[in-house]
Amino acid sequence: MVKEIAYKGKGIEELKSMDIREFAKITDSRTRRSIIRQYNDIEKFLKKCKGLGEKKKPIKTHARELVIVPGMVGHMIQVYNGKTFVPVAINMEMLGHRLGEFSITRQKIQHGAPGIGATRSSAAASVK
Repeated sequence: MVKEIAYKGKGIEELKSMDIREFAKITDSRTRRSIIRQYNDIEKFLKKCKGLGEKKKPIKTHARELVIVPGMVGHMIQVYNGKTFVPVAINMEMLGHRLGEFSITRQKIQHGAPGIGATRSSAAASVK
């Protein structure tokens, strides 16, 4: 039994045949307003995606605020996180989210042991 993934009860083929504004109507209100405001930017981005259709070359972008629409599903997009481009493979579960949500900007801090002379108390501690 393979579970078919759907977004709001619609399959991927049905979603891909929709216009971006039709897709916006089935999303929540905040996402809908963002899609309507970003309509031209999303159209430009989708043209870039379709232009590289056969090559499967990843698309680099700084646009972290773009909402993921059905036309982007299946593409590899590299999203800038402020330092590097993080590769993101777009799938059905990501619809309605932003590109920036999948490219975190802050790394986990890993503290090491303090060096000699780092604090006043380290001078009194025995050095192994």
